[in-house]
Amino acid sequence: MSNLAYAYPKSRFEPDVLIDLNAREERERLSQSALKGFFKLAAAWKLRDEDARELLGGLSSSSFYEWKKNPARVLEVDRITRISYLIGIYKALHILYGDKLADEWVSLPNTNPIFGGRTPLATMAAGGLLAMQTVRKLLDARRGGL
Repeated sequence: MSNLAYAYPKSRFEPDVLIDLNAREERERLSQSALKGFFKLAAAWKLRDEDARELLGGLSSSSFYEWKKNPARVLEVDRITRISYLIGIYKALHILYGDKLADEWVSLPNTNPIFGGRTPLATMAAGGLLAMQTVRKLLDARRGGL
């Protein structure tokens, strides 16, 4: 029987520390900047407020406008995760394409089977968190990140 502790050589790199989004302190630390980033992303993508609200998980109009006016609040794990995926998508698009196409890409019909002829925005709005994860993985793979 072999000892698995010796199966792999020790890495010279320190592993990334995973953030525990269940910890309120972490959500407090991240929430305001996450919301500010989301609203900048929504402006760059020229999202309608209805689409932006849907990407945030079906947020009500009154909450959406309050959050936009005053982003100092603590978000739930789901909303921080959604925003994280969207910011990763934004970043990947800007690595892959010029700024103009990168910001238009989510609103353009797409022939990739993942989208079924719909826009990435429609796919993510309808599919929620899992669709955002899929789009993020697709773009990361395209840029060689996977």
